[in-house]
Amino acid sequence: MGSISGLRPDQLQLIKATVPVLVEHGNTITTVFYKNMLAAHPELNNVFNIPNQVNGHQPRALAGALFAYASNIDNLGALGPAVELICNKHASLYIKPDDYKIVGKYLIEAMGEVLGDALTPEIKDAWAAAYWQLADIMIGRENQIYQQSEGWTDWRDFKIIDKVKESDEITSFYLSPVDGKPLPAFQPGQYISVKVFVDEVQYEQPRQYSLSDKPSSEYYRISVKKETGLSQGESNAATHPGYVSNILHDSKNKGDIVKVSHPYGDFFCSQKEGSHPVVLISAGVGLTPLTSILNTLVAKSSSNYRKIHFIHGARTSKTRAFKEHIASLSKSHPNIQTTFFTSQPSDEDKKGEDYHQVGRVDLSKLDQNTQLFLDDPQTEFYICGPEGFMKDAKTSLETLGVKPESIKMELFGTGGV
Repeated sequence: MGSISGLRPDQLQLIKATVPVLVEHGNTITTVFYKNMLAAHPELNNVFNIPNQVNGHQPRALAGALFAYASNIDNLGALGPAVELICNKHASLYIKPDDYKIVGKYLIEAMGEVLGDALTPEIKDAWAAAYWQLADIMIGRENQIYQQSEGWTDWRDFKIIDKVKESDEITSFYLSPVDGKPLPAFQPGQYISVKVFVDEVQYEQPRQYSLSDKPSSEYYRISVKKETGLSQGESNAATHPGYVSNILHDSKNKGDIVKVSHPYGDFFCSQKEGSHPVVLISAGVGLTPLTSILNTLVAKSSSNYRKIHFIHGARTSKTRAFKEHIASLSKSHPNIQTTFFTSQPSDEDKKGEDYHQVGRVDLSKLDQNTQLFLDDPQTEFYICGPEGFMKDAKTSLETLGVKPESIKMELFGTGGV
């Protein structure tokens, strides 16, 4: 992705000149945009995360994206990773080119509504041109992604063939296609979208869930945390349970049908055989894609000699999923290490068995060479968990001299890290 050739030099300057405007008014513009667009096209509520509209996450994320775009308008290469992240998410929601027409119309109109006369015809034309240049890049990339999906280009009905409680918070769902056709392989670390009807809002709602097992042609497994209290709006507003996770936990059982997307995502571990060490670092439900990576690595011929360290943090041993499974892999494969951090060990927990370290994940407590494998410059690090946790882990690794390109993070939610 290079510079935008379709914009005239004067339009480039106008876009760059509006960066301070986006800092001041960007969130207002995007809030008005979503309000107007969804009022005119309520069917799009089946695509957008409704709680993220209410709590302001979606408008803030879009405002941040517009700011990044305007700031890098003459250096779009800097936006490459963000575009890849967004295009994979769009593909998992089956966003189509016509959707970009709707977004473009209401985004430019929202700018006019908020900025008034300050949005001169020249600035309006520059932003319209800039929007469509970026939209064309994303439409083109999403088309490439769709072409790689072997004809699976719309929601597909899956049956829940098993439901297994993994911890006090996390339950696994085994999903098999109703049409019985073999499932395509995926890259370990990727996710699927799952869509269910939510009575409270009277719309279908999609959510992305990491696949938590190695690829299978017969079923996909997701392992879902039951979200008990997502904040709505201001800090003093009432909380409510996560719509889709609670429906899956409380209402969906073996034999029920859900809609599922093709696997997507730009966070994954290569399936190619390798010998360099791999360090998997997670907290909470962030262990799900890393469990998929671990199970896939174990199934390879290199599993008996490749150094792997699975590092995980959870509040208690009872909230931690796959405890016995990961411990058994470590026992049967001497090259696989596990380190579990817990912030609230119980009286029954045994150190060395139920946990290894007290507190949150702290990489400084681990040996740099025998546990983090920093003596091998090819070591790869995969991080997944809450945003603050991932930032801290990345900073810790970079402080120890790990190159940024050796660190991969799963950026869920409406924004990024």
